[in-house]
Amino acid sequence: MHIVIMGCGRVGSALARALEKQGHSVAVVDQDPTAFRRLGSGFNGRRVTGVGFDQDTLREAGIEEAGAFAAVSSGDNSNIIAARVARENFGVEHVAARIYDPRRAEVYQRLGIPTVATVRWTADQMLRRLLPSGAEPLWQDPSGSVQMAEVAYSAAWVGQKLSELEEAAGVRVAFVTRLGEGTLPTPTTVVQEGDLIHVMLRRSELASVEAAFAQGPEEEGH
Repeated sequence: MHIVIMGCGRVGSALARALEKQGHSVAVVDQDPTAFRRLGSGFNGRRVTGVGFDQDTLREAGIEEAGAFAAVSSGDNSNIIAARVARENFGVEHVAARIYDPRRAEVYQRLGIPTVATVRWTADQMLRRLLPSGAEPLWQDPSGSVQMAEVAYSAAWVGQKLSELEEAAGVRVAFVTRLGEGTLPTPTTVVQEGDLIHVMLRRSELASVEAAFAQGPEEEGH
């Protein structure tokens, strides 16, 4: 997958190296050309000097072929504008924006842009927004056999009862993050756009659960 990152600070450079190590092609955009030094000599991706929400700059970075876009500059407004341009103008499927002010998280979530607040930043959180498949466990018991993981789901599940998704995947949903806040599901909870669904499962079940979540209710016969 080709991935474009706006911002080459500590977070952006670490994310770029991690994604390239996983075999993805990466382009990094920053207004300051000296920022690219953080990438190191071993980085083989593109370095694009310019404003991250400028469409010509994004095209130079390969946004038209990108499967994911991360906005991790030092400005909240720049990040959300760039994320919206990537999604709305170029149709990038996986988009995430870093924010410094967690009070803005709800606003951004309502715009359909997953956010990662600096106060709870981890590279793993951003990676899961950009590469939802292959969920990494958020928690596991000492033996490693039982795990809690955030699992990506097909947009076809939006508007369906969470209990139907549980039945299709044969799994228990532990909690849902909605508009930046964790909520415990009830029998009547309906999946909403932007929900992050966290499930409890056996490690051996992860692949089959991911497959069931990736299918829509039509395929599952619901």
